[in-house]
Amino acid sequence: MSYRNMSVAGSFYPDSADEINSMIEHFNSILQSHPDTVKRFDALYGNAVIVPHAGWIYSGFTANIAFRVLAKTNPKTVVVIGPSHRVGFQGVSIADAQSYATPLGDLTINHHLVQELRHRFSIPYFPEAHHEHSTEVQMPFIKYYLPHTQVVELVYAYAEAELLEPIIAYALSLHDAAIVISTDLSHYYPLGEAQQLDSICLDAIENEDTDTLNKGCEACGIIGVKAMLTVAKQKGLASTVLDYRTSADASGDTSRVVGYMSALFH
Repeated sequence: MSYRNMSVAGSFYPDSADEINSMIEHFNSILQSHPDTVKRFDALYGNAVIVPHAGWIYSGFTANIAFRVLAKTNPKTVVVIGPSHRVGFQGVSIADAQSYATPLGDLTINHHLVQELRHRFSIPYFPEAHHEHSTEVQMPFIKYYLPHTQVVELVYAYAEAELLEPIIAYALSLHDAAIVISTDLSHYYPLGEAQQLDSICLDAIENEDTDTLNKGCEACGIIGVKAMLTVAKQKGLASTVLDYRTSADASGDTSRVVGYMSALFH
């Protein structure tokens, strides 16, 4: 059996099942202490989300909200799309393996959909691109909330949003699939400056306005976000920002922060 093996377990997220379960339960206990917020999230329903991809101690709470909401659709396949941080290549790569390893157990990769996407959109498989944390950190959340779902992993490097748009649109046309777009926001600015830059990204997402993204949004996964916003607008999906915070919320260091957000399309 061929595997997409873990690359960042034990650094970006825990490498043991007990620790992962404990961390997600902790995130949810924080939510439960704010019943009005939980009530708002419980009223939402959709099959596409944007999530952050930093270490869980910084961005896990924000990502967890999105997966908690996404799980209500109970998709049979989750297509995870994220930017490459390690390897430069042209376009997008799709993981062509049988299983995706997580500390909670393996996720089955939807081989049929992988082959269909490879054929339909001429997507190659660059194995070296799939040691990528932007997509990998999402998989334990998926295994926790949707233990029997299948996954597809797409990593892009030098690409335009127009390359991803038809892939996202096709996946969303399937009645049993969901989309996860991975991005962090601004990197290493003082807190006030980071919040100002990140507000541009948040406004763009809330209004599904790709032009606004070009006015100062520094999301590292801006290509995926642009593609998602375009497809959402085409399909008449509304967007809701679920959570926004920075690394300062966890570290207390306001001098060089990274911004994180999650959003739902419904």
